[in-house]
Amino acid sequence: MSKLNLDRQESEFLNDTISRWEKEHLIDTDTAGRLRNSYEVRGFDWMRLAKYSIWVALFCGAIAIGSIIVDDAVIKWLQGLYYTPDILISILSGMAAAGLFLFGRRREKIHPEKVFSNEAVIFLGVFFTACCIAYLGKTFDNGSGHYSLLFLASVFVYGVLAWRMQSRLIWLFALVSLGSWFGTETGYQTNWALYFLGMNYPLRFVLFGLLLVGACYLLKNKKWFKYFWELTYVVGMLYLFISLWLLSIFGNYGSLDTWWTIRQISLYYWGIISAVVAGLFLLYGLKNKDVIAREFGITFLIIFLYTKYFEYFWDHTNKTLFFSILALSFWLIGRKAEKIWNVNAKSESPAGSEA
Repeated sequence: MSKLNLDRQESEFLNDTISRWEKEHLIDTDTAGRLRNSYEVRGFDWMRLAKYSIWVALFCGAIAIGSIIVDDAVIKWLQGLYYTPDILISILSGMAAAGLFLFGRRREKIHPEKVFSNEAVIFLGVFFTACCIAYLGKTFDNGSGHYSLLFLASVFVYGVLAWRMQSRLIWLFALVSLGSWFGTETGYQTNWALYFLGMNYPLRFVLFGLLLVGACYLLKNKKWFKYFWELTYVVGMLYLFISLWLLSIFGNYGSLDTWWTIRQISLYYWGIISAVVAGLFLLYGLKNKDVIAREFGITFLIIFLYTKYFEYFWDHTNKTLFFSILALSFWLIGRKAEKIWNVNAKSESPAGSEA
């Protein structure tokens, strides 16, 4: 039987786990030895290199395309394409997207181990899908400026594609399109005024994030949604907490000109609200063993606290003293976290369980 090829972190975790099982007499010495001999440490993390190489390749490809575009000959060619009918560009982009999705799907079946290169093909398919929808919108544009409908169409297109292809990458673009639709639709409904039902954009997206997170809780036990549940939950949390962070800084002001004229201390209650929400998610995560809620809660609680610290004390504190206080506070947090970790480790040990 071939051995599992693990990285150093994974092998250390297995070693610790097997040693603990052996110490607690859950497995005998022979079984522990066979388990340890069933895997080996890989010399180099080729998977991580592949992942970063693919994404760097896509980034460099985008730069290369940008460099080509500034070439005079290419600019003249693009000027000729300017008069190409929008519907033709939409059809060609749709055909390219369909071809890339079919090619990517086939690669996944033939070469399932080539995860990142397969995702790169799917990503290009998503890009051409966006072009197809955008130029289709230009084709039927009546001058109303209601382009949020294009984002709504993208949600359904990406959603169906993600469902059919079981692709979390495409589902991510569906969620991003959903947020884009919400933002542009609320703007269109108010004729691009500063407020929608009395809410600026950060406050609107706090509501949007809460709705998305709430939908995740309602659909958590639905079998059909299981494959996309965790990604949707994380994206909903990102919408919620990034919006709360912006709200704690800018408050419910829709104009930067107005925001510049007020004192930051007057927005303290938004910081309190944001910290309370983060604390509630932290407590919920700890109580219900919800790792995502716990990590978002503690991470953004710290971000909220230090954001306010910078806002209120940066201009009035000696920089040496400021960073000394910052260093001390992080050291105290680390010490407290280490103490909690040690208490938990002792309570889970055999001696602790006997006590």
